This record gives sequence, structure tokens and C-alpha cells, in this order.
Amino acid sequence: MTEQVVVLGAGYAGAGAVKSLEDELQGDADVTWISDTDYHLVLHESHRCIKDPSVQDKITIPVHEIKEPTTDFVQDTVVDIDCEERVVELEAGDDVDFDYLLVGLGSQTAFFGIEGLEEYAHTLKSLDDALGIHDAVHDAAREASQSEPAQIVVGGAGLSGIQTCGEIAEFRDEHRAPIDIHLVEGLDEIFPGNDPELQGALRKRLEAADVNIMTGDFIGEVDEETVYVGDDEELDYDVLIWTGGITGRDCVRGVDVEKDDRNHRIHAESDFQTEDERVFAIGDCALVDQPGDQPAPPTAQAAWQAAEVAGENLARAVRGQPLQTWTHKDKGTVISVGEEAVAHDVMGMPIDTFGGLPAKILKKGIAARWIADVSSLGRAAKAWPDM
Repeated sequence: MTEQVVVLGAGYAGAGAVKSLEDELQGDADVTWISDTDYHLVLHESHRCIKDPSVQDKITIPVHEIKEPTTDFVQDTVVDIDCEERVVELEAGDDVDFDYLLVGLGSQTAFFGIEGLEEYAHTLKSLDDALGIHDAVHDAAREASQSEPAQIVVGGAGLSGIQTCGEIAEFRDEHRAPIDIHLVEGLDEIFPGNDPELQGALRKRLEAADVNIMTGDFIGEVDEETVYVGDDEELDYDVLIWTGGITGRDCVRGVDVEKDDRNHRIHAESDFQTEDERVFAIGDCALVDQPGDQPAPPTAQAAWQAAEVAGENLARAVRGQPLQTWTHKDKGTVISVGEEAVAHDVMGMPIDTFGGLPAKILKKGIAARWIADVSSLGRAAKAWPDM
């Protein structure tokens, strides 16, 4: 009987692994791909839709452009995984049996128990989220005036928070909209834990875009009108966006493999195998073991790299071959702040931190290369102007 291999998720990890798996298997097993969307979203460019919703056509790639015709695709939401019975339980359709499973379901936003935050804040984890932020900012600006501008608060000054502020600032400037932007970070610096030179370059560009940066105090509570920061700071808001962290999806909480007790992300070895030898995990939903004390970072770059090896390892498992280990290699960081970009520690570049046209072209190139890898050069070329 032909082995049944199932891949969950259409993010960087899932889409990349499907491509790699198909190349390696060459028809030696049946492949089923399951996702709650029938497209792959280039998530690290989804913030572009905050300024211009039409960009969605450039950053959503239909699954039929990615997979081979022999791979079955099921659009449905995963609600549970039964490792003992080897069954993926779906919300609407029939359950799907598997012999080998790759969990690449990504993550969801962590709210850290902050009262009111989940109820009142927008998040940025999907295309619908980005479009919802655009609509909210647009509507708030329309109701505002130069004397009483709309107040937009972004919580969390990591990658998503910084890029979100940049796009809102571009929207404000392009439409001459009455908008004040506040970026709130509980730690002492934006892009926490990163090189001070990079932090300084990002701060400089955000301040030039007239973003009010507030660091050193955490958001403690939120109600429908006000964000309470630290002991005595209050920010009234019209739109609140939260980008402050990730946690595992609800559907993996009951899965019978080892997970982190706090965030429910699945523990996986450096070959992506969990404690169940037929269940593999990759991407943001996983804590993939790496040399040293820290797991692989939850970044698009890491997921891209990992996906190729994960696909190969699924094929190897089907054939009873030894699995390969994977080590993440950091190729640098590139972050957009509106139409500008900052690059840091990029492999092969003689300067540690730089901006300007070289950084902007590099940012475009990263997105275009990924789109070409999973789809086609033609689609990448069409996307280039908007990246």
C-alpha cells in the first residue's frame, strides 16, 4: 500500500516543504497538502497592504501554482491531530489519515494575559489582518481633522511593529491624512536583542517618519478607548495594533508530542522529527533544536532554509533512509520602514549596516527570489515594483 504523506500549512514552511517533498519523492508516496487558505501568503510583505490593498494580488500565490497536479490539496481548518490513530481532524471535511505528517501551521499572536488586548487590538498574522488594518486606519483618518488627528498605537517594536508603522506613515503622507503614530515597546530599545547600530538606524528612520517611539514601559491594560502604559501613561487611541509575540496554534495544544509548556510550540530535533518518529514539525509552530541554547528563530528566512531539508527528510523517512540534520545560517536582516529599508550583517556585504537604494533593492530581491522559487519568474517580476 502506498504511504500517505500529509503536510499542514501553506506558509513559508509548508509551501517550501511541499516543493522539496515533491522533488524528492518522485511519486513514491501520495501527498496531501492541507491549509485553511488556498494560497500562499508572502507574509513578510503583507504589511504593504496597510498602505495599498491592491498589493494583495502580488503577495498571494494560488496553491495550484506551487504544487504538482499529483498532490491533493484540501482547503480546511485543522482542529486536532491524533498521533496514535494517525489522523488529522478537520473542521468541515472528512478526517485525513497519514503515515507521515509535517506540521507547518505557523503561529498565532500571543497576548500575554494583558487585559483587553485580544478584544480590542488588530493583529498582523494574515492577509485579512493587513486589509483590516488598512480599513481601520482609513476610516479613522476620515473621521479625524488636523486639530484632532487620528491616534494609531502599535504595540511591539519587533519586525512587524516597525514595518507596520512605516506603512501607516506612508499612507498618512500619501493621502495627507491627519494621523499620529505611536510605537510602544516594553523593553528599552526598538528591535530588542539586536545590534545597537541596527536599532539606531531603524529609530532614525522611524523618527524621520514622525513616529512617536515609547520604550521602557509595558502595556498593562487596554479598554475600548485607552492603552495604559507603565504606571501612569495613558494613550487614547482610534486604532490599536498588537505585534508583540507569538504562541502555538490552538489545534496543536492537545497533540501527543512534546511541546513547550508555556507557548505550546512543538519540540523537534534538528532533523525536524518530534518524539513521534512519524510526525515532523517546522516553522513558527515548532521549536527546532539547534547548536547552543536557542532553537531556530521564528523567521521567514529560517523557514525557507528549513523547508528544503524537511521535505527531503520526509521522503527519506518514507524510504527508510537516514535523516539529515539542519543548521540555520543567518544571512542577515533587512527591514522596510515605508519606502526605505535598512540592511544589517548581510552575507557578502562589506558594510555591517546600510540603508538607501542598496537596502531597498535587497529587500525587493529577497521577496522576488522567494516568489520565483515557489511560483515563477514571471510572477516575481510582476511583484517587484510593490515589494
